[in-house]
Amino acid sequence: MSDVKRASGCLIGLAIGDALAAPTEFLSFAQIIEKFGVDGPVEPSAKVTDDTQMALAVGEALVKARLPLSVQSLEPALREAFVAWLNSAENDRAPGMTCMRACTGLAEGRAWTEATDRSSKGCGANMRVAPVGLLTQNHDGVDQRTRAAIAQFQSAITHAHPTALAASDLTAATVAELAGGADPADLLQILREYALSQRQLYQEAWLGEIWQRPGIESAAEFIAAGWDECLTSLDKVEAALVTIEPGDDPCALVGEGWIAAEALAAGLLCFLLYPRDAVAGVRRAAVTGGDSDSIACLTGAFAGASLGISAWPAEWVQRIEYRDRLQKLADAWDDSWKHQAASEIISAS
Repeated sequence: MSDVKRASGCLIGLAIGDALAAPTEFLSFAQIIEKFGVDGPVEPSAKVTDDTQMALAVGEALVKARLPLSVQSLEPALREAFVAWLNSAENDRAPGMTCMRACTGLAEGRAWTEATDRSSKGCGANMRVAPVGLLTQNHDGVDQRTRAAIAQFQSAITHAHPTALAASDLTAATVAELAGGADPADLLQILREYALSQRQLYQEAWLGEIWQRPGIESAAEFIAAGWDECLTSLDKVEAALVTIEPGDDPCALVGEGWIAAEALAAGLLCFLLYPRDAVAGVRRAAVTGGDSDSIACLTGAFAGASLGISAWPAEWVQRIEYRDRLQKLADAWDDSWKHQAASEIISAS
């Protein structure tokens, strides 16, 4: 069995996509082409953005929290990691205002339910959730239901709109499916079935009463609204794969990515356009007239989870910022995914 190091591919790929698209984030589609050409930036800059920084915060909190992972063990670890990011001298990469405001509330000692932005469905939570998708049963004691709860919980601390929760969950599920060897050709159907299965499942033990809003009669109604937006985004990806032309802006077909479900859709689209060519995928993601670095960050995470670390040029891997921290996180999960795959083969034989 080949050891493709999918966790390394995912986390390093996330940072590569982020760094590659950092210079294009606030440019229009036409401006990107004028400055970088139709193929976009040739190679990533050494520095990443807040997307990678916050993914590291989530990943390191997952490692630090005591097992079994629960609200009681994970909330303090996430709070500490997010506040450390907030106060870091390196937090100078145009961070999202929702994250900044929520993390400021956490730093002031407020309960996360008070610090969070209940109306935000921005992509600031699902661009950082990839480490949750790498959790496994044999290493972390995390089954699918717990993974879903953790993905939504790490979102809820800053972005508590149901679309942000569902998109974070679906992003983590995408990483988990690809790291587990899912065929990209089957991915949209797998994700659609997953979204439908979760549509009215509210993670009350983790999320408490944040569903309570004026006009919302039940927790199931609350979370279903988020999943419905994600399902619509999956439909847009499926349609775009048929109609997109080489010179099209992916964001014109699935949304600009500032909203969580749209960021997932754009990242998925760019990955699925080049499922066997990670570099082509992140370069396409960098040439997008929306939240380019978050889109490319997700594309890189998906491509790396699917193809492994060998999908990325060695010189890119060596020079990327925070490589040592990313690799330290990935090492244990690489070993875990390898053993999980081996145990599945033994069980099937």
